[in-house]
Amino acid sequence: MDAAPDFTAVLFGLRGCLVQAVNGTPSPAPGALATLASLRQRQVPCIWLDDLNPTQSKRLAHVLPAWLPGHSVNGVRWPAPNACWQALMTLDSERLDGCVLVSGDPRLLQSGLNAGLWTVGLAACSPLCDRSSRRWQAMTPQEQELARGKATLELFNLGVHSVIDHLEALDTCLQDIARRRRKGEKP
Repeated sequence: MDAAPDFTAVLFGLRGCLVQAVNGTPSPAPGALATLASLRQRQVPCIWLDDLNPTQSKRLAHVLPAWLPGHSVNGVRWPAPNACWQALMTLDSERLDGCVLVSGDPRLLQSGLNAGLWTVGLAACSPLCDRSSRRWQAMTPQEQELARGKATLELFNLGVHSVIDHLEALDTCLQDIARRRRKGEKP
């Protein structure tokens, strides 16, 4: 991807975005490890955020690469922007320009919007599409597709800049944001 220098940092939601619970056991979300490796190779700093307590966050994050820092914001109420700013300070980010937040959690995405970040919503990771829920598993494929569509609309209505289904599509999405930034668009 030729746009790597355009990004100062990428923040990820931990639950649902980078880590999923499969039968109660944390595992990396589809595409999470490849996405993180690609960003690291391009020297784009990354960090995860979650509003769980530090013990719960560590339990989930242990399935991610050891080099990936995390920021538990236990006690900080999203959509307050300070959680995103604190995560960027943890990364020693020099500027807000070029920072992107990726999540399916509407509260965290609103926090990113309030902080002045570019935001990418993950429709398939939104609360409407919780794959581990019995409700989701009982849906027909058509009902699941309808739920994903509804999640996409809700994320766009929130004001996020881009919506994708899953992390495997993030690279293309970041290329689009880089083009938008080069044209002078701001979050």
